Amino acid sequence: MAFKFAVINPLLHNELRLKIMVALDSLDSADFVYLCDITDSTRGNLSVQIKTLQEAGYLEVNKTGLGRLSHTVCRITSLGHQALRAYEQGLRRMFAEGVPDEEGNQKKQNQK
Repeated sequence: MAFKFAVINPLLHNELRLKIMVALDSLDSADFVYLCDITDSTRGNLSVQIKTLQEAGYLEVNKTGLGRLSHTVCRITSLGHQALRAYEQGLRRMFAEGVPDEEGNQKKQNQK
């Protein structure tokens, strides 16, 4: 059987989207301004990435108020938790297993 790397979710393999997901994974919820601050993102970019994650079913977004007085709160969904765990496991698997040589022999990690 030919070697294949673990499948990595391309939606989560984006720095800002990953930061959003990791933050919300450890919090019950977070408002837009807080996410903007901790991710060091612009409001426009954060908004686009939150919408992408929401459309994928990974986030719930609740807005209250109108215009400049609106308040946006994000929460990760169970699907989002599952996707993040799978992404983490895929990365861990890649690092742990490495790549076999041409004969299919696995080399030990960190040997030099």
